[in-house]
Amino acid sequence: MTGGSGPAVAALGGGHGLAATLRAVRRYAGEITAVVSVADDGGSSGRLRETFGIPAPGDLRKALVALGDADSVWGEAFEHRFAAGELEGHALGNLILAGLADMTGSWTAALEEAGRLVGTTGRVLPATRVPVVLKAVTAAGEVHGQAAVTRADAIVTVSIVPPDAEPPEEAVAAVEQADQVVIGPGSLFTSVLAVCSVGGLRSALRASRGRKVYVCNLRPQVAETAGYDVDAHVAALQAHGVEPDVVVCDPRWMAVGKLSVPRVEAEIAVADGSRHDSGKLASVLADLVV
Repeated sequence: MTGGSGPAVAALGGGHGLAATLRAVRRYAGEITAVVSVADDGGSSGRLRETFGIPAPGDLRKALVALGDADSVWGEAFEHRFAAGELEGHALGNLILAGLADMTGSWTAALEEAGRLVGTTGRVLPATRVPVVLKAVTAAGEVHGQAAVTRADAIVTVSIVPPDAEPPEEAVAAVEQADQVVIGPGSLFTSVLAVCSVGGLRSALRASRGRKVYVCNLRPQVAETAGYDVDAHVAALQAHGVEPDVVVCDPRWMAVGKLSVPRVEAEIAVADGSRHDSGKLASVLADLVV
């Protein structure tokens, strides 16, 4: 937590999209809670999941670094990847998180300790206490595992297995009590809905007193959201029981469609449209705090 005078903000998602949001939110929020997808089963995270039976640490690491001290050597070290030997492909931060969780017996405690190392402003929490598998229903049948779902097209719905996996109580409370809840940007089905499909978090979103803001991606993602416009993103959220109060999008990079919820159109991308500009996004999000 920052302990400042700004609003309490909860941010939901995963990957580089959530990291961009967190870098924006830290510019205006007084209290920050990141609720992060742990469904990844590829790369370093997948190997650690398979070996130790733990929630995927990779997106948690990205969130910690995004909220961390920009001058911290630990922040840079967390992102370091080994290039040879048995550790090839592993990010140091993933290994540290796995070790801290094993030592403390608690992912909440592990993330707090890791946050101290990187100088995190705010709190980072996993979407579930236990490892989960992302399942998608597509036009061609069921697909299991986040890496496989990323490559799937014609996705109808996604859900987590086990379906009763519970989020930390702290995550539920943060969402319910936030002045603002920011959802996304990021891979719609494999990051955003991997979090919002957790039953306890979906209920917390419905009960939240704060304005729910969905930050849309800048471009469709092949194959996951090929052909999607902003309206299709919102429809997918609504089909999963997530009702944003307002949508933020940059119409220079993705067609909008006929939205059923209020929208804010703004230039929130860097010049080439390759990613969100955290400074510009912060300005828009700060204006949307109720």
